[in-house]
Amino acid sequence: MVFFVVFLINYNVNSASRPYIFSETENAPKTEVALILGAKVYNDGRLSDMLKDRADTAINLYESGKVNKILVSGDHEKEEYDEVNAVKNYLLEKGVKCEDIFLDHAGFDTYDSLYRAKEIFEARSVAIVSQNFHLPRAVYIGRGLGLETYGASADLHTYGNIESNITREFFANVKAFWDVNLSVKPKFLGEPIPLSGDSKKSWD
Repeated sequence: MVFFVVFLINYNVNSASRPYIFSETENAPKTEVALILGAKVYNDGRLSDMLKDRADTAINLYESGKVNKILVSGDHEKEEYDEVNAVKNYLLEKGVKCEDIFLDHAGFDTYDSLYRAKEIFEARSVAIVSQNFHLPRAVYIGRGLGLETYGASADLHTYGNIESNITREFFANVKAFWDVNLSVKPKFLGEPIPLSGDSKKSWD
């Protein structure tokens, strides 16, 4: 019975999200902002392959005029581990204007990132940039929170341990379902930093 419920939730999450996920960035609708979700950063500040591909896909959306802003969300709870500034530095090196880069230092998971995108950064439409295994859950959360949300695939390489990521999503989808339907609050909120305002207010 439990497995059947988990299966139904996964079916619901995937089927509800599928129409809004785009494998080619040129086919993605124009949105207000590209949301780069966090992933591993190495001790020397280098981005993992997954995170670099997310950043490069967001740059593609930005340079093609599909988005006007880039919101970098990730884990920066500890001073010694900083996903968001590592991505910010990469974006700046690639020519993204500093006024178009916003940072969310409290994007500890996908749900928190999307909740805060709406409530803190006052986003209305979002192109979530992540890998295909992750996008159904992310899009489901965004749309469940009332955001006009699309997924932009960042699968630019073959990644190790992809099977474990897919397995993890099977259970993470259940948490996402309950988070959305129970209107769970994120770990941190705070004062609004609208995307229409000064991006430097989101920098540390």
